[in-house]
Amino acid sequence: MRTEIAPVIRLQDYRAPDFCVTSVDMTFHLHPTATKISTILNLRRNPDGFVGTPVVLDGDELTLSRLLLDGKELTLDDYTVSPDRLVIPNPPEHPFTLMIDTIINPSANTKLMGLFRSNGVYCTQCEAEGFRRITYFPDRPDVMAIYRVSIEADVADAPILLSNGNPGRRGIVPGTGRHFAVWDDPFKKPSYLFALVAGDLGTLTDKFVTMSGRTVDLNIYVEKGKEPRAAYAMDSLKRSMKWDEEVFGREYDLDVFNLVAVSDFNMGAMENKGLNVFNDRYVLASAETATDQDYHNIEAIVAHEYFHNWTGNRITCRDWFQLCLKEGLTVFRDQEFSSDMRSRAVERINAVRTLRAAQFVEDAGPLAHPVRPSAFKEISNFYTATVYNKGAEVIRMLKTLIGPANFRKGMDLYFAREDGNAATIEDFIACFADASGQDLSKFFRWYNQAGTPVLKVRQTYDATARTYRLDFEQSIPATPGQPTKEPAVLPITIGLIGQKGEVLAPNQVLVLETRKGTKIFSDIAERPIASLLRGFSAPVQLEFDIEDADLLALARHDQDAFNRWESLQTVAMRLLKRSTAGVRAGNAPLADTRLRDVFNSILADGLSDPAFAALALSLPSEGDIAREIGKDVDPSAIAKALDALLASNAAASLATAVDMYAKLSTPRPFSADAESAGLRALKGVSLSIIAWAERKEGARLALAQYHSATTMTDRFSALGILNRLGGNERDEAFASFEHAYREEPLILDSWFSFNAILRTDDALDRVIELLKHKDFSITNPNRVRSLVGTFVNANPRQFHRPDGEGYRFLAAFITDLDAKNPQVAARLATAFRTFKTLEPGRGLLAESALISIKEHVGISRDLSDIVERALA
Repeated sequence: MRTEIAPVIRLQDYRAPDFCVTSVDMTFHLHPTATKISTILNLRRNPDGFVGTPVVLDGDELTLSRLLLDGKELTLDDYTVSPDRLVIPNPPEHPFTLMIDTIINPSANTKLMGLFRSNGVYCTQCEAEGFRRITYFPDRPDVMAIYRVSIEADVADAPILLSNGNPGRRGIVPGTGRHFAVWDDPFKKPSYLFALVAGDLGTLTDKFVTMSGRTVDLNIYVEKGKEPRAAYAMDSLKRSMKWDEEVFGREYDLDVFNLVAVSDFNMGAMENKGLNVFNDRYVLASAETATDQDYHNIEAIVAHEYFHNWTGNRITCRDWFQLCLKEGLTVFRDQEFSSDMRSRAVERINAVRTLRAAQFVEDAGPLAHPVRPSAFKEISNFYTATVYNKGAEVIRMLKTLIGPANFRKGMDLYFAREDGNAATIEDFIACFADASGQDLSKFFRWYNQAGTPVLKVRQTYDATARTYRLDFEQSIPATPGQPTKEPAVLPITIGLIGQKGEVLAPNQVLVLETRKGTKIFSDIAERPIASLLRGFSAPVQLEFDIEDADLLALARHDQDAFNRWESLQTVAMRLLKRSTAGVRAGNAPLADTRLRDVFNSILADGLSDPAFAALALSLPSEGDIAREIGKDVDPSAIAKALDALLASNAAASLATAVDMYAKLSTPRPFSADAESAGLRALKGVSLSIIAWAERKEGARLALAQYHSATTMTDRFSALGILNRLGGNERDEAFASFEHAYREEPLILDSWFSFNAILRTDDALDRVIELLKHKDFSITNPNRVRSLVGTFVNANPRQFHRPDGEGYRFLAAFITDLDAKNPQVAARLATAFRTFKTLEPGRGLLAESALISIKEHVGISRDLSDIVERALA
């Protein structure tokens, strides 16, 4: 084998397809190892394409068995074919029909792209370029067609036959033991939205009446016997459909909506038109098997995929450079949905935590790229936090800049103007410029420039003149391929409060479009405290010369809940950075009495807003601290500083935590609602504080909670604490947990994850041993992510071992996995993206591991793309 070398694809080289496909008629004769697919394509030359060009169709590991043009079988003199390309050099100039017969082996498809078979179920995943693994096709988003699909399979093997659109004819194939079903999708779609599922599945059914009075049949297909666990997903779907009608005026457009849960899936879920396919961990839930976070994820991801029906399906992206047009926009929509369903403040805080943990790190490293990339080698490597999370932040800023009313007008115009089209970011922004009458040309820089802006703010108060002045200066660090940047358009939401929380200046938005700017407040009777970037109004790194005392006052009194949390985090982060530096110099870790006092007061008042209190009481993570330090990072010093501060804060809050834990330990009926989830979160935080302050008592209470828990959230909370404490209590609970849930794959995933985040020095040895566990499978993406992914991404003190064994382990595992599933291998390799920020010893060891991957013979283009960019 040789390493795959992928060509660079550039946005500036885009050209319209030479041929359009007006309709696609496909017939699948399903077989575990030899599925036959007959595809009829009706093509016509594109007036916007080039005259006289050949027909060039994409393939990937395909076997062609027959090719007909307008009913005439072609010979090898009429075309050239390889597993990855079919070329007809002299096609007719008039519209014509191609019939293409291919044969594929679904059971051997461990890449889980195209058509694959897992656990007896046939399934497809075609985004981004999986359809070419089914048949030869111009596999690009701007080729949109109407599809009719016929599926034939053994009745016993696959009684359920599903595809996109509305159901049509179905029946028995006489004398064969096989049956068929026909599906018609009346809406044009690109090939990446094609889907097929066939198998023996259980079904949960319901109905939804749209705002125009149409009744839609809703079906969720899951492993038989697990239908009741899909109830929350169904409820989430119905709430999503209603919300999209009320907030965006979008009505579902087919007669049926099908959702399928499968266990082997590279992604979280896929929005195929009318047939969403999900990783089953984002569908199945019950009080006994799912945590509150699982319920939240199900609600958000079901909503996300449903919202794609309009932002992604009815309007798709012209090319893959426009990926944020569907993903960033739809993330924004699902965040707004979750905010309306739950606590807006808590949802906003969690969104920002995710942004900083994933996207800020991406922006600061070798894998940085604009929200709309200008070039790529492998598109699957650009399903990133920048496209999704930063893309959503750009939409949020747009709404802030033009206001909610104009934003809704712009969305309505976008839906009306671009329905049925493959659109660009320019098309999208033009709708908001037209709706608002504003010039948004400078705002467009958010799509074309990589990097996180740094916003420096200096304050001056003149007591005599009663004026308060804020001076702003922005800059954007250099990123790969972009050494210099233009100023970003920054909406900065500001409020001023007094020392006791009184409002000195109401909420307002300052728009900074240049490198520097000034805001002067008049008639301010006392020195104010500035509450900047309320709601995190722009995704920037803020450098503000504000004292810790003022930040703690904001933490107590700010009207903006996000900034109350943010102020406390900032004080803690400043302390942790100083403490880490001191530890490296041989000094004892630091603590802060004022910080302990505020933490204790938040805990004491926790029942007023339990979910917010649980977040506010959580210190920055090891990854957060490493990101803020930025260079010469020593993970061991960070861990020591963080553990010491956690113990110090806990000791000061022990009595309060004991009292709160007792109050929250009264049994109550299970509910998945936000209020109940908040109470369970605060209970878990209280128990964690007790365990940090008093190890023996914490272990006793945690073990008791584990055995008596009636919800998986409480059980996981106890396991996490016992996992950190270690000892006999931990061993007892973990043995019990594995035995109780050995037949529950999703829960067993969590057992693997808990083992992956052990803090002990033998953590890596345990991970390596678990690779041999009878329930570990390298071909199951969920299991790989739960064990190896968790270890390298959530256990920094052990992955970044000073001896480099963590890096060498990951390099060896990735090269083994790459031959089976390049996409998952490439995702794991992004754990190396921060290696240049490490202290020199670890940095050299990580670089050596990356080089070993690069030099491995036969690595995929997915993996080589990540490794080359990381090493650049």
